[in-house]
Amino acid sequence: MNRAVTWDDLVLAGISLAAGLALAFLSRTLLRWLAKYAKRTRWSGDDVLVDALRTVVPWAAIAAGVAGAAAALPLARTLQHHVNQLLTVWLIAVVTLSAARVIAGLVRTLTQSRSGVAGSATIFVNITRILVLAIGFLVVLQTLGISVAPLLTALGVGGLAVALALQDTLANLFAGIHILASRTVQPGDYIRLSTGEEGYVEDINWRQTAVRQLSNNLVVIPNGQLAKTNMTNYTRPEQSLTVLVQAGVGYDSDLEHVERVTVQVASEVMREITGALPEHEPAIRFHTFGDFRIDFTVILGVGEFSDQYRIKHEFIKRLHKRFRQEGISIPAPVRTVQYQQGTAAVPQPRRPENQQLPA
Repeated sequence: MNRAVTWDDLVLAGISLAAGLALAFLSRTLLRWLAKYAKRTRWSGDDVLVDALRTVVPWAAIAAGVAGAAAALPLARTLQHHVNQLLTVWLIAVVTLSAARVIAGLVRTLTQSRSGVAGSATIFVNITRILVLAIGFLVVLQTLGISVAPLLTALGVGGLAVALALQDTLANLFAGIHILASRTVQPGDYIRLSTGEEGYVEDINWRQTAVRQLSNNLVVIPNGQLAKTNMTNYTRPEQSLTVLVQAGVGYDSDLEHVERVTVQVASEVMREITGALPEHEPAIRFHTFGDFRIDFTVILGVGEFSDQYRIKHEFIKRLHKRFRQEGISIPAPVRTVQYQQGTAAVPQPRRPENQQLPA
């Protein structure tokens, strides 16, 4: 300390601290109002930005107030340097955490808008957050006077050993990145694997993919296995799809009348049932002379995969009722079973002679 602390120094330091606190309070109040306004907009990215500023700006104002107070006091040069260095590290840490939150939030918003569902691909969010935090950590080390070049060299050498030890984990990580980058699977898609698992993709993180079945069970699939398995995506390239319903009528039916009635019922279902495609033109195709009936297929349109069960349910009920009204028969399968007895005589029980039958 070069000289003794006077009342003027304490007053100036107090004013600086008070100004920093007042500025932090005012900025937080203003940003709270901006947050309410941002919620009214359609873009969710402004919510993320305002939320991050509500963290950065008040702490930056407090740091500025503390720095001004330290400059007002007659501190020794070494102590002044340590105070400034501590405040710089503090500010860098706050900015880094806020930047990680902002960038991760923007990435999450982007993945949600691309997939069109509420789920998010957290693999990109986590990778982005780790990269921002790592850069902030290196900046802090450089600010403290610690050289980062030897650290990066050590990390490069140690990374080889880590990569060998975490082959499966890294394989799943890069498989997940490849799946999302190629856009073959996105959160919200309905998929079916050749191994039998099927459901809606809930999330794709750095190691595994979560698939929610229609029974509301969650199936966890490693990304590497998902990338190597044959898969059917029922959401891409379009979410709407066609479903086939099999039916049949008796040989004595008028096929022209059957076709006309079936198309009418299918058109009603397309217009009236939620999940159907009103603009879809249903079609009927006769294709097989069966053992006891003429089989045909009805082609219906649905909005997405899970809608098909409700559409089939309503269509079958209405078609059965309409066929009964029109007198169109739907024959049940009939099987004739012939039993041929062997040529050997079946011995019959003999009644002893002179034995009287009971009265």
